[in-house]
Amino acid sequence: MRFLFTVQGEGRGHFTQALSLAAVLRKHGHEVVAVLIGKSDSRQTPAFFIDKIGAPIFEFDSPSFTSFYKQKRPNILISMANNFLRPFVFKDSLQFIKHKIEELKPDKVINFYEMITGMAYGIYRFDKKMGIEMITLAHQYVLLNPHYKTTAEQDMKYYFLRMLSRITSTRASKILALSFRDMPGSKKKKIVTVPPLLRSEVFEIVPSDGDYIHGYMLNAGYFDEVSEWHEKHPEVPLRFFWDKKDAEEVTQIDDNFTLYKLNDERFLRSMAGCMGYATTSGFESLCEALYYRKPTLMVPVHVEQEFNAYDSGLSGVGISAKKFKLNKLIEFVPDYTPDSNFREWVHQAEARFISEICG
Repeated sequence: MRFLFTVQGEGRGHFTQALSLAAVLRKHGHEVVAVLIGKSDSRQTPAFFIDKIGAPIFEFDSPSFTSFYKQKRPNILISMANNFLRPFVFKDSLQFIKHKIEELKPDKVINFYEMITGMAYGIYRFDKKMGIEMITLAHQYVLLNPHYKTTAEQDMKYYFLRMLSRITSTRASKILALSFRDMPGSKKKKIVTVPPLLRSEVFEIVPSDGDYIHGYMLNAGYFDEVSEWHEKHPEVPLRFFWDKKDAEEVTQIDDNFTLYKLNDERFLRSMAGCMGYATTSGFESLCEALYYRKPTLMVPVHVEQEFNAYDSGLSGVGISAKKFKLNKLIEFVPDYTPDSNFREWVHQAEARFISEICG
């Protein structure tokens, strides 16, 4: 079968999921004909994805929820208002999606939580007019599963996240909800629970216990916060990764504080050898930390990551905080008790994805 990928171009997780699924599909004789990436001016497609995806890449403008940050945290209402006040930009993007699907004629479209793609399916109905189904996948779809219970307070907090999840999955033939744990899906809502998509490189690295804290900052605004903590605790080695656009490959602050531009292989090896992980709570890296059994401090940047932190906490990934107070992570290490079933769940991914996507 011939697949077209569309990917939300913010953060690291959707890219690594696309790499993982592409490898699985090719292993079983299928083809990824192209990848369409929805991105904003504030983000660039990571070099590791460009190097490894093995398919033509095309970019288009798509809504951003990180381009309206105020210092570190975005206001999601302002973000949504600003995005949808740009109709002419997104009209061009809708046309771009339409033309690419008509040109490439894939058997199916796999949508990694990209909003414009969902809107395009709602408007142009490729499933009905061309017989091209769309399958969507993301962790956020767990919130649409009626078997996933949240409190009234959480329902209010995650309202816009649920709304975004519905938009991205408009007219999807199947919604694959990436989950830390197995749970029933919903045939009525077309939701299927599936394991996380970890790349083969994760399984090739043997974890060890180092003396340093490994970290990832989605937003460079957290640099000052981490630096302030480091000044008070200079004896603790820190290895942090960021995706600052104009940063050097390696920025050496001092002997015990190093910043790396996001590099996937280096990131994984650093995680596998650390004593603990501090992160802005992207789903993919939380799964990697749980697979390597690394205690984690989660500092969510926006509501998606608040949900990631909450849900991963149910599987023992780690603890949450509002700031990078790394002493909390150090104190948590002795009490760390990860989900013992997680690795077995992850190892079911290939068979489940082939069954659900190609069956």
